[in-house]
Amino acid sequence: MFWIHGGGWQAGDKGDVALKPKVLTERGFVFVSTNYRLLPDVEMDVLIRDVAKSLGWVHRNISKYGGDPKRIFVGGHSAGAQLAALICIDDRYLKEEGVSFDVLRGCVPVDGDTYDIPKIIMTAEFRQALYGGKMFTFGHRQKFGNDPEKHVDFSAVTHAAKSKGIPPFLLFYFSGNPETRAQAQCLETVLKEADIPVKAYGKRDSNHSRLNNELGIPDDPATQEFYKFLDALVDRK
Repeated sequence: MFWIHGGGWQAGDKGDVALKPKVLTERGFVFVSTNYRLLPDVEMDVLIRDVAKSLGWVHRNISKYGGDPKRIFVGGHSAGAQLAALICIDDRYLKEEGVSFDVLRGCVPVDGDTYDIPKIIMTAEFRQALYGGKMFTFGHRQKFGNDPEKHVDFSAVTHAAKSKGIPPFLLFYFSGNPETRAQAQCLETVLKEADIPVKAYGKRDSNHSRLNNELGIPDDPATQEFYKFLDALVDRK
């Protein structure tokens, strides 16, 4: 399991993994969590390529640590969910590292709000226009390059297509957050249209952080969905 932390692309650390290393290694996984350079020190395309380079390293080296380079799951929370979805759908980034989608078993983005970046920018700015408040000086518009073409290009929904080898997806979202719910359902729709196996699962009694941090708690319903997804794919030939 290759994990990408959240933090709005400008904070966070690879140690922000809660229970996942313990519970997944107990189930026979090798768990790898990655850092990446953060905004504003680098631009978004560099940040994304940092993640792809890390996954490339895992593919080339994980056999030394008991892992299988041909059976890699990718997951991430929040900003990490956007990064996970993008590198598992837009194959340009992994191709640069010599990694084929054939080695990806599945993708698990957790409560991301930026699979369709133009829509989240429009939503936030419309809300601000209606209700007032301080204008964003470093919101999604600026983080993703302040260029409509970049906003489209950095959106996972843009690149979903048949016959690319895109892996199955399990999209988690907190159902009390209209943005992450809508974004998960939007990505689910385009993946289904591309014939990619996908399920969007909303958890009610939770929030943005708890949804991620509680993955691994035995009685947690999202955890059961997580394990069901992994178990169905881990031995797929």
